[in-house]
Amino acid sequence: MEKCITSIRQGSYRNYEIIIIENNSKSEEIFDYYKELQMQYPDIRVVEWKPEIPGTFNYSAINNYGASYAKGEYLLFLNNDIEIITKDYMERMLTLCGKENTGAVGAKLYYPDDTIQHAGIVIGIGGHARGIAANMCVGQVRSDSGYMYRASLRQNLSAATAAFLMVPAKVFREVDGFCEALSVAFNDVDLCLKIRKKGYLIIYEPSVEAYHYESKSRGQEDTEEKVRRFQEEIEYMRTRWIDILKQGDPYYHPGLTRYRTDYSLGQKH
Repeated sequence: MEKCITSIRQGSYRNYEIIIIENNSKSEEIFDYYKELQMQYPDIRVVEWKPEIPGTFNYSAINNYGASYAKGEYLLFLNNDIEIITKDYMERMLTLCGKENTGAVGAKLYYPDDTIQHAGIVIGIGGHARGIAANMCVGQVRSDSGYMYRASLRQNLSAATAAFLMVPAKVFREVDGFCEALSVAFNDVDLCLKIRKKGYLIIYEPSVEAYHYESKSRGQEDTEEKVRRFQEEIEYMRTRWIDILKQGDPYYHPGLTRYRTDYSLGQKH
């Protein structure tokens, strides 16, 4: 959290508020840090999300709750395990998000070892998500521009991760925010597809870069309960977005693979 907040404040843009959504923290250290932040910075607020079932996690509900407190015209959803690299990230994202037909703007994310974690999302790619969606160019080195520069060029895509995603507040309200039936997986994909269904564009902006220390604070999907929940979320997406899953992502050529994230050629079956 401290690394994330520091990277936000090191940016060149200043007209913003930071809303920290406290959920299920236990240590005294984090609450002491909240007090320190609010004393030091008047533009930081901490709001507490209390789940109906104590101890449960719901990414969608947490972010919808936090968004209800926001005063600005634009919402920047940011995981606490993000460290922003680009100093003028806000200006770059606002320039795109302020256009009338833009519904969301996503960033380029790296693992700590400088390999790519996210360069946009394509619908219908295989892997652990069973063909629902996948981050593209995963594992490629940071300097690799990817197939036809897909990792390095601004482009329209079907979705981008909500770990670092800007959405106009009016658009977020228009699509009723994140779907709370998707507590962990695919809530960002679902949000982007709802936004696209309303006629807006999802833009991947690779000049905005950050490190994503993925799942550091919440843990991995390694229990029977989490596996069952993940399967339910897969079925939800298959039912809700069956058309695009059958027809294929309109921003992804049908001749390319559906089993890897490197834009390589597919195989005939």
